[in-house]
Amino acid sequence: MEKAIFNPPKSLSKREFTYCPGCHHGIVHRLIAEVIDELGIREKTVIIAPVGCSVFAYEFFELDGTVAPHGRALAVATGMKRARPDLVVFTYQGDGDLAAIGTAETIHAANRGEKLTTIFINNAVYGMTGGQMAPTTLIGQKTTTTPYGRNHEKDGYPIHISEILSTMNGVAYLERVTVDTPQNVRSAKKAIKKAFLAQIKGLGFGLVEVLSACPTNWGMNPVEAMTWLREHMAKEFPPKLFVDKVGDG
Repeated sequence: MEKAIFNPPKSLSKREFTYCPGCHHGIVHRLIAEVIDELGIREKTVIIAPVGCSVFAYEFFELDGTVAPHGRALAVATGMKRARPDLVVFTYQGDGDLAAIGTAETIHAANRGEKLTTIFINNAVYGMTGGQMAPTTLIGQKTTTTPYGRNHEKDGYPIHISEILSTMNGVAYLERVTVDTPQNVRSAKKAIKKAFLAQIKGLGFGLVEVLSACPTNWGMNPVEAMTWLREHMAKEFPPKLFVDKVGDG
């Protein structure tokens, strides 16, 4: 008699991912779905997906959810959570959305200690709209709007959102992770689970920053993109646990 030893999470839809080859969105989606299943919160969890590649997230989760205007995911999530504190509300946002047009929403939601969870995908570029420079684009990195590489004198420096948020008392859980190896995938899942627990336990704001490859807009194949992430992105944005008020969970 055959016995199933591995099944897809119930919180993940059966729809085939439409993300580019080598993109890490699919890995992160599965981790989120696994965490939601394990915590037994699927029936009361709501996803807020704003503009960018993250807008497709609502297609791939078997959850209630809504789409927010560009940069406003945490504003929408705040209203929803305050109106329905019994819900588990999380946002799924890219670096252009969360760290550019949504900078104010991000900082103030964290500072207020809103009981929300945010999954922040940092791929150092605007993925959906054509590969323009993002707030997290590295110095020297070429994009469609910095064809000769990002110049700090004209374009400023990469913004380190997690470091900024780590100074705020309202943050209950904050970690930067990668999903480039099986070990790091397991660590990322633990971080995502703790970010949800920070909300469930009423401790405050939780955010997990995930370094992600974007081979299409980086102009690389998936293997080259993974190498570039490790050798360049992870040096600029080193994986780190910043805040943990959850403890052992």
